[in-house]
Amino acid sequence: MTKRNKIIYWTATILLALGMFSGGLAQIFRVKQNVDGIVHLGYPIYLMSILGTWKILGVIAILIPKFKLLKEWAYAGFFFAMTGAVISHIAAGDSFSEFIAPFIFALLTVVSWYIRPADRKIILDKN
Repeated sequence: MTKRNKIIYWTATILLALGMFSGGLAQIFRVKQNVDGIVHLGYPIYLMSILGTWKILGVIAILIPKFKLLKEWAYAGFFFAMTGAVISHIAAGDSFSEFIAPFIFALLTVVSWYIRPADRKIILDKN
């Protein structure tokens, strides 16, 4: 892995981890702004506890060494959660400024996943 790719990977991964971790905590502790947002989108409030817990566990999964398959699931979960948030905001008629954050986190997820080091990837046997 080149030095440039390491910098891109760790920058994207740290920003993703910080966003998912802080967002997860805000959902678990039901911060008013998050509650208002989830109600606005038409989802039940209890969903916040589920999403928040999975986000925090996902951050742990992508940061710790090994557990390659678990990392794949965490990246997939982040991607589905963030693209689902974008689609939910669009369906609710919100402006781009309302869903730019989940859009950026979806992009960070893709960048971190795509550029991750070989020792964090599942290598399939081509035979």
